Amino acid sequence: MAEENDAHGESPSAWGQALAAVALVGALSGGFWWLAKTSAAESEPKPATCSAEETPAPKGKRLTGARLCEALNRPDLAALLGTPTEMAKTASGSDSSIGKIATPQAQVEFETYTVTLSATYDGLPVAGSEGLLGSYARPQKVLGRPGVLYSTRTISISFRLDGGDADSGPGVPARALSVAQDPKDRGGSVDVTLWRADGAVPDDALLLRVAERVLQTLPGWTSRG
Repeated sequence: MAEENDAHGESPSAWGQALAAVALVGALSGGFWWLAKTSAAESEPKPATCSAEETPAPKGKRLTGARLCEALNRPDLAALLGTPTEMAKTASGSDSSIGKIATPQAQVEFETYTVTLSATYDGLPVAGSEGLLGSYARPQKVLGRPGVLYSTRTISISFRLDGGDADSGPGVPARALSVAQDPKDRGGSVDVTLWRADGAVPDDALLLRVAERVLQTLPGWTSRG
């Protein structure tokens, strides 16, 4: 009888230990599942974003590379390019200049296309500049402003493994659109340039679609007159 009572006395404790073990296994499994899901989410590729570094405000109403990048790197840019499944590989903006002429610019790169958005504060009108941009340039009104469509090329740069000087030369063909910064074309332009990684010439209709969507989101675009 003593042995039987002892067995019954230990039974609840054994059941409790078994239930605790099951609960522990369930908790560990849930923890491992959550960690695996979190790790998978973190390892999934994400679209490139513009630099979060603050750029000093330009004088007057000038655009900065950061502002241009923010306008260009829009969520639907890949769809506008006709490649909706692609994600931006890189996105950047910079505040460059040629002499005393400010030329801020931004660039977003995809697998198929690369797009740049730049501004030039040279005080020169856009209308009539097609004569300086080659035989493939033609006037193109954009959002009610004078513009010019023209052909250009990227610059190819290759680095030597022996540490020698880098070599540069013409890259792939590109199509560009230069648009007056204000409707009265009083000087300066905003330019959108598009090229393909495979070297094929980009379609003008595609370039115009991207430009019309992007340009009208620039700060103060509709109020400039």
